[in-house]
Amino acid sequence: MRKLIITTLILLIATVAITVVYFKNLNPPAAHTAKVMQNIPNTAALIFDFANDNGFYDIFDNNKLLNSLIGDSKMKNLSVLRDKLLNDPLLKNFFTEQHIYISLHGEQRDSIDFLITVSGGEQFSATHLDQLAKQKKSALIVSEINLGGKEAYNIYLKDLKKRFYLVNLGNHILSGSFSKDLATQSAQYKPGKNSPPFVLVPDQQNSNSLANLYVNYGQLNAVFDQFFLIKNYNLLKPLRNLPALGALTLNYKSDALMFNGFSTITRNQPLSYLNAFVNQQPVEDKLKDIFPSTTAVSSSFALSDTKKFVADLSQYHAKAGLTNEKTELFKKVKSETGVQLDKEFAPLLAGEFAMLTTRFDEKLAIVALKDGSAMRPLMVNISTMSNDNVGQFKFNKLPFFLLGDAFSILNHPYFMILDNNLILANSVKELDSYKDSYLNHKFLSKTSSYTEFDNLMAERCNVAFFLHFRNMFPILKRDMKPAFVTLFNTEDGGPNKFYALSWQFSASDLNFYTNFCIRLNHPDSTSSNN
Repeated sequence: MRKLIITTLILLIATVAITVVYFKNLNPPAAHTAKVMQNIPNTAALIFDFANDNGFYDIFDNNKLLNSLIGDSKMKNLSVLRDKLLNDPLLKNFFTEQHIYISLHGEQRDSIDFLITVSGGEQFSATHLDQLAKQKKSALIVSEINLGGKEAYNIYLKDLKKRFYLVNLGNHILSGSFSKDLATQSAQYKPGKNSPPFVLVPDQQNSNSLANLYVNYGQLNAVFDQFFLIKNYNLLKPLRNLPALGALTLNYKSDALMFNGFSTITRNQPLSYLNAFVNQQPVEDKLKDIFPSTTAVSSSFALSDTKKFVADLSQYHAKAGLTNEKTELFKKVKSETGVQLDKEFAPLLAGEFAMLTTRFDEKLAIVALKDGSAMRPLMVNISTMSNDNVGQFKFNKLPFFLLGDAFSILNHPYFMILDNNLILANSVKELDSYKDSYLNHKFLSKTSSYTEFDNLMAERCNVAFFLHFRNMFPILKRDMKPAFVTLFNTEDGGPNKFYALSWQFSASDLNFYTNFCIRLNHPDSTSSNN
């Protein structure tokens, strides 16, 4: 009996010990990710998260897309940093297989700098960096400094002839940048007590993901202000105003970066235009089939329930303090024309509308209709007609109040109806240009390159942003700061480095399932028919 009791106690102690060790080492990915990411300043617009292991680097070795996206110089900087710092014999064991977080922050300078944040594991301490500083005949010259009140290191990389500023944030976490200002911002940042500023990728997805992309949509404005000559530049503005946090996982392709996952609406933030689409069901996007071949950028919207959209758009306008202006405008339209436009317009919609810009900077709205002949009398009554088919709205801001923010650039637009499509533009010339494309079937969808790209995108969504880089380049060259234009240019000066970018949002449980894709140009896609 005594032997039985002793055996039972031994088994019990062993079971407890195994259980403690198991749960101690389980360390769920989300818990570790949260621990590190809460130290990244909440000014980050994008965070790229990947494991520091040979498998990741082997897959992306000589990947042309990454080089094109951030530039050969930045890629060289990151490569040398990995080889000479993270892979230094004194540090390698602490950082191998740890996740690295590379974040992009809007800065007041005409260059891109990343903040790199990493955990050195439980056994890592600052003494290992002190040992690194004492090494002789090293590729690094390390000196201790103070940044933002934190222990830090000025690391001179001889191969690059550049300084990297590394900050000890405590809890085995380091952050660093080639930008001293950005490193200082990291040192001075005080993490929130409750949760990191990003929604995290779920554990199961994270464990199977090659890399993750975290997006703080509200911080994209600062990045755009850094890139463009004009503050609050109009490109992708509805996306940048979305109060949401994205957690997307990578689907690997050699010629494309594809991420998908959820963009979670931040409930305590002011509503944005895209909030008006969260109560919809994803819809097949057909309107893109008639975009002209010169399309540079488009914002497309699709509805499953038009009445619900009208109600949600009105709620957004009310929250923005626009209800009185909207009410007075439609009263004026009714009194002067007899048309109750706010009641009669929406029932004629077929559930899709888009705003696009061509390579010639033409601005066009395309609105799919159930019956073009039924819409025509409404448009004629509220317009001054130039001829039987074209007229100009007598009233300001109608597209904005009827369809939303993306159409605010059309103040007193001209209209034309082609079959079951309402076309709006700021000039008759722009309408005529689109009419020529429409009647002669000169559509982007007719090109093989677009078909290949379209096959990468989701068939159904509610909101889609699309950039065609070859068509967009003349506009970027004009409006973007010279230091950044080269990112979208080939080595020989031709605007064909990337083919296109797409960002799709599909409503799901009052949030958005999100698909992001950017693809390189294929060698045969530079011909004139693309």
